[in-house]
Amino acid sequence: MVKLSAVIITYNEEEHLEKCLKSLIEVADEIIVLDSYSTDRTEAICKAYNVSFIQHKFEGYIEQKNIAINKASFEHILSLDGDEALSESLKKSILKTKSNWQFDGYYCNRMNNYCGQWIKHSDWYPDKKLRLFKKQSGEWQGINPHDSFTLKPGKSSGKLEGDLLHWIFRDYQEHNQKVERFSTIAAEAYFKLGKKSSIWKILYRPSWAFFKAYFLRLGFLDGLNGFIICVQTFNVTFLKYIKLYQIWKNKV
Repeated sequence: MVKLSAVIITYNEEEHLEKCLKSLIEVADEIIVLDSYSTDRTEAICKAYNVSFIQHKFEGYIEQKNIAINKASFEHILSLDGDEALSESLKKSILKTKSNWQFDGYYCNRMNNYCGQWIKHSDWYPDKKLRLFKKQSGEWQGINPHDSFTLKPGKSSGKLEGDLLHWIFRDYQEHNQKVERFSTIAAEAYFKLGKKSSIWKILYRPSWAFFKAYFLRLGFLDGLNGFIICVQTFNVTFLKYIKLYQIWKNKV
């Protein structure tokens, strides 16, 4: 059976962190928490478990996750966020995989809890994530704040049974705040990459994002919260391109 390092990045994760750590006890041979100087009870919660707690100034979601991997002692990695936990079926699948590891990386579905409701449609499920992998098989990539672990060319992947549980927003106010924050981070990341906005992108991209999530991916089946999620998908896309447009305008 392979040895498994669980790595987690945190910043003020006291609300859900204990659920995350408890779900790892049976499957992880070590737990590494890379914390961005939390001001809540995150550190105290970690000390109650067998956790290697390391503090590092926040450099970006992608950067933090790659740093966390390098802190791990073992070759085989399970990467989670502080507001995620393994379902019982996913735990069993990971334990089975530890005894018979066949691929470089393994995908699982993530199920998101929104204001107390598990969301099963739109862009939110199945929210396919690659979180179990060999250390040298790839790296975290993407455009902040959206990250994904990407396998190197020629590497193989498999599928785990069970869901990764994610408590994403406790209420609508928190969602509004994250939309504002994430759209700013995304606009700045796009600007650094040289990507530009336009009136066409400001109008088309948000509308398509809503249509795809609500109609093509059946967001309407999640009721009122499904509608709200798809409206916020429109909002975050709209704000991202508006803010990117303004950044370029101010630079001229």
